[in-house]
Amino acid sequence: MLSLFSFSDFNLDVGELNIPYADKITHFTFYLVFSILGCLFLRERTQGGIALRKSTVIIGFAAVFYGMFIEILQHTITIDRMAEFGDVIANTLGAIVGLVLIKWYFSKERPLKWKF
Repeated sequence: MLSLFSFSDFNLDVGELNIPYADKITHFTFYLVFSILGCLFLRERTQGGIALRKSTVIIGFAAVFYGMFIEILQHTITIDRMAEFGDVIANTLGAIVGLVLIKWYFSKERPLKWKF
């Protein structure tokens, strides 16, 4: 729930470092990792009892709805945090890319074969 915590009271001096869209890159990365680890967790917890396709669907919906839920909470119950539609898009794209990577990695046919 650190998504609802305000860090404005902390004086974090990052100097002259200015990365464009760093917030969106962070959202994308967090949800990419969330979806990968979520699928691996479901498969491990059920010892392969849930098919890969079903686990990606479950984790995909969970990641997208969790991201939306957090943005709604930021808008409704916090004073100095604000919801952004761009964050929802970054969260969703990160989750989708993570799920595609999981499906690709565990597929029997790996389409990316490098020839030297």
